[in-house]
Amino acid sequence: MQILVVGLGRFGRSVARALSGSGHVVIVVDVSERAIQSVGDDVDQAVEGDATNEAVLRQVGASDVDLAIVAMADVEASVVITTHLKDMKVPRVFAKASSDVHRVILDRVGADHVVFPERDMAGRLAQSIAMPGMLDYLEVLPHVGITEIHNKAFVGHSLANLNLQAKYGVNVLVIKRDTELIVMPELTERVGAEDVLVVIGRDRDIVELQSRIG
Repeated sequence: MQILVVGLGRFGRSVARALSGSGHVVIVVDVSERAIQSVGDDVDQAVEGDATNEAVLRQVGASDVDLAIVAMADVEASVVITTHLKDMKVPRVFAKASSDVHRVILDRVGADHVVFPERDMAGRLAQSIAMPGMLDYLEVLPHVGITEIHNKAFVGHSLANLNLQAKYGVNVLVIKRDTELIVMPELTERVGAEDVLVVIGRDRDIVELQSRIG
């Protein structure tokens, strides 16, 4: 499948890497040169540009993709981009919403599916707080899943220092800390003694990570 991801915040980066790692052809667009450089080696095509400009979307071949993911919190930009993509007859457009009003607007301009990454993840994991070990594995796409990991060797280290994406090919979506959920944690976040990391990645990378940490 050929997939376009617009916007490389933490959510966009994680999705782009996971999709690329599962064998899809992934094209990313972002206005930030730094953001583009951060994923350039992980995807098939990374383009620096303002996707609110329809010409930029056409330049990267948006009209030929099977799926587009608009991973931007900015309401105006995401609505404009979603509108462009639907006008270009992209078969499926998924869009990230930052509020209920944002969701309504995205629905009205034709987004096929609207997601609240932080809210959806919190809701999905709420039960696992009361029932440890419940989230052994959750498939989100073919060969891509979410699971929990805990390793004493991680304690005291920041996510930047652990660098799980580079070492194991997985990205941390959530840190479960007692009854608190730290969603899309910053790289400066340090792992506590009882913390559980919820990660997303390719099945084979998750298996590899689990085998190494025991």
